[in-house]
Amino acid sequence: MKHHPMPDVMPRPSQENSRSQTTGRPPRLRWFILAAGLTFGLILASGVFLRVHARHQLHAVTAAAAIPTVTIVHPGGMAPDKLVLPGRLQAWYSAPVYARTNGYLLRWYVDIGQKVHEGQLLAEIDTPDVDLQLKGARAALATRAAQRNLAGITTRRWDRLNAQNAVSQQETDERRGNFAASEAMQREASAEVGRLETLSGFKHIVAPFTGVVTSRATDIGALIVAGASAAQPLFTVSDVSQLRIYVSVPQAYIARMREGMDVAFTVPDYPGRTFQAHLIRSSDAVDPQSGAMLVQLLYENSENLLKPGSYAQIAFTFPGTSTTNAVRIPASSLLFRRAGPTIAVMEANHHVKIHPITILTDFGTELEVTGLSSESAIIDNPRDDLRDGDEVKPQENGHDS
Repeated sequence: MKHHPMPDVMPRPSQENSRSQTTGRPPRLRWFILAAGLTFGLILASGVFLRVHARHQLHAVTAAAAIPTVTIVHPGGMAPDKLVLPGRLQAWYSAPVYARTNGYLLRWYVDIGQKVHEGQLLAEIDTPDVDLQLKGARAALATRAAQRNLAGITTRRWDRLNAQNAVSQQETDERRGNFAASEAMQREASAEVGRLETLSGFKHIVAPFTGVVTSRATDIGALIVAGASAAQPLFTVSDVSQLRIYVSVPQAYIARMREGMDVAFTVPDYPGRTFQAHLIRSSDAVDPQSGAMLVQLLYENSENLLKPGSYAQIAFTFPGTSTTNAVRIPASSLLFRRAGPTIAVMEANHHVKIHPITILTDFGTELEVTGLSSESAIIDNPRDDLRDGDEVKPQENGHDS
């Protein structure tokens, strides 16, 4: 039997293409998956890194914010003490001039700012009621005088008749009593005339002393009612040749006040100019409400520059204290603790040390204390919750150290 060789089977073109696609797809897919995995890993790693970095930054900011920033000041030396206090200038004499009689203002002769002399006529009041009362009182006085004269004549006659036993002693005594009563009524009428004459004299308003008219509160035709509780003075006359300055001095400075000491002061009227006064007396007592003593200064106002009622700033200058180890610190650096007055001092390692002090003198904005040196780094306006060992961030004069 003859065997025929099997012819070679040639693959179809479509089968060759299908095999080539099947054998080439897996390598490209693997590379794609690998690239996607690497990209996802990079994104995940960068996200984790950014979160960790942000957390570290937040922790650093929080830690920095927890350290308070404080202002550092250094104690000052003992320069001469200077105390500046407010005060008011007052006239040496100031008298409100009131009316002592009722009526209407007839005319006035002086106005505010005019100089007047003692006894000078300021105004006149028309007093028709008082004038009529004075006329009636004078008529009554004339009547009483006539009655007294008649009673005197009658008494003398009865005395002669009584001496001749022509009348009884009782009748004589009655005539004498009538004469004494008539004399008393005459004196009463005379006193009433004097009262009304004095009251009528008040129609002339005169200056009580030499000075300046500082107020006028009336005008022609104004009704004048004397003795009213709400009455205003018609005029005010002030002697401004000398001025008093009253100042309330804190108790810490009372021992340094001396009569005759020179004091400088300024007024807003003359900026940049300093005036001199001297202390003449004090109340020698401390006001329990204000804790201050009232002192009186004298300024010679010969040039008539300053006016009563003006505001002034008085500067008292005292010698430096004799305490060699005393320094001055701002009053704003003081802390009040259970142990007494203390301050917060920053040590070299920027940590806080609560330091007790002894206050010698309170100058208002400054304190004279002991227990510190001029090199101490004092925390100004410290927080109440500062404690020993707290870390702080210092700054001086508004700049971080």
